[in-house]
Amino acid sequence: MMVDPLPFLDRVLDTGYATAVTQAIYFVVSFVAIYVVGRLTVIPLVGRFLDRRDLDSHAKRPLVKLTKFAVVFVAISVAFGFADYGNFLTALATIAAAATLAIGFAMQDVIKNFVAGVFIYTDKPFKIGDWVEWDGGSYSGIVEDIGLRVTRVRTFDNELLTVPNSALTDGVIKNPVEGDRLRLKFLFGIGYDDDIDRATEVIVEEAEAHPDILDDPAPSVRLTELGDSSVGLQSRIWIANPSRSDYVKTRGEYVTAVKERFDEEGIDIPYPNRTLEGGLELTSVEDVVEAADD
Repeated sequence: MMVDPLPFLDRVLDTGYATAVTQAIYFVVSFVAIYVVGRLTVIPLVGRFLDRRDLDSHAKRPLVKLTKFAVVFVAISVAFGFADYGNFLTALATIAAAATLAIGFAMQDVIKNFVAGVFIYTDKPFKIGDWVEWDGGSYSGIVEDIGLRVTRVRTFDNELLTVPNSALTDGVIKNPVEGDRLRLKFLFGIGYDDDIDRATEVIVEEAEAHPDILDDPAPSVRLTELGDSSVGLQSRIWIANPSRSDYVKTRGEYVTAVKERFDEEGIDIPYPNRTLEGGLELTSVEDVVEAADD
C-alpha cells in the first residue's frame, strides 16, 4: 500500500514555518521590550549620573551615544536568546570575536586615543575654554573641542591644532587657569649701585595701582639673582579669571609702568657688558707700511 508523502511534507513544512514565525515574533517582541525599557530607564539614569559629574554638554553627548549603542546591543543579544537562535548567536559571537581581534591590531592608536578620551571626560584635567600647555611648554592654546579621539586647541597665533588624546594624557599637561587665578612672575634687573629697597617699593606700588592685579594675595618682591651686571628682583602678582589675552595685556601694562617709574626714580636697568682684554703685537712694521704704500 502506497502512502502519499505530500501530506507528511506539508505537516513538516507547516511545523518549520510555524517555528520560524514564532521565533521571529519572540525576537521582535523581546527586542522591542528590552529596548524600550533601556530607553526609559538606563539612558535617563546615565544622563542624571553625568549631570552629577558636572560634565559639559559636549562631553555628555558621546557618552550618551555609547549608552544607546550598549542598550541596542544588549537588546539584540537577549532577543536572540528568547528566540532560541542559539546556534546563530554562537556563530555571530565567534565572528565578532575574530573581527574584534583583527580590528584591535589594526586600530591600536585609535583605541588608545579613545581610552585617553574617556579618561579626559572622567578626570576633567581641562574643559572647553581653558588655556592649556603640554609637551614641556612646546604647545599651548585654548581648548575649543574635546572628542573621544582628538582634542582641538586654538593656538595664540590662531592656528587650530588637532591633538590625539593620548598626547594629552601620556605626559604632563599644565592648566594655568584651573584655579580661576593666575600668578605671574617677572624678573626686573637693576644696577648694583641702585637702591634695592626703593626699587622694591616701586615694583609693589605699580602692582597695587593696576586695576587687574589682585590685592589678595598681595604682590611680593624677592631678590633672587645676583647676575654679572644686575641684581634680579622677582615680582609675583596675581590676576583673577585669567585668559591668555588678559595675561599678556596685564603683564605688558605692569612691566611698562614699572619701567617708566624706574626712569623717573633714576633706577638703572643695565644691559650686559663685555670687556675684551689682550694685546696686538706687530712685527716688521716697516714691511707693513711699505705694503700699504704700494
